Amino acid sequence: MTHSEELISTLNDLVLINNDRVEGYQNAMESLEVQDSDLKMLFAKMISNSRDHIRVLGDMIMSLGGKVEDGTTTSGKIFRSWMSIKSVFTVNDRTSALESCESGEDAALKAYDMAFASDAEMSVDVRQTLMDQRVSIKGDHNQIKKLRDLHQNLA
Repeated sequence: MTHSEELISTLNDLVLINNDRVEGYQNAMESLEVQDSDLKMLFAKMISNSRDHIRVLGDMIMSLGGKVEDGTTTSGKIFRSWMSIKSVFTVNDRTSALESCESGEDAALKAYDMAFASDAEMSVDVRQTLMDQRVSIKGDHNQIKKLRDLHQNLA
């Protein structure tokens, strides 16, 4: 595998985990009640963040001559945690939804960490872009965790 192919594969893995985030948060939104509009708005923001990440990753992949993967990590190789989370949203409980989303965010962070640890050679610009995306996801994770902790303390 050439350096370019390796980087394209790594970037596509990140596209897939971001696709998982979009699908996971969409499922979470559908499982919530009308009174959970605050969480629905938060999840919509996180979907938007992931779509932005996907667009940027896709631009990088195409600039390397690659094809952007679609779908989710059922066909990917990095991490599959969001897939199991998607089935959890049959419970209409804010704390459970937040716990599941936090686990999904942990998976996304791990995927980025694995990308950094991979053998794929990255330019400084690519590395910085991925670091910026990881920081964004970490912020989303922390927001979810804070809300989860708050709801656990109220229970």
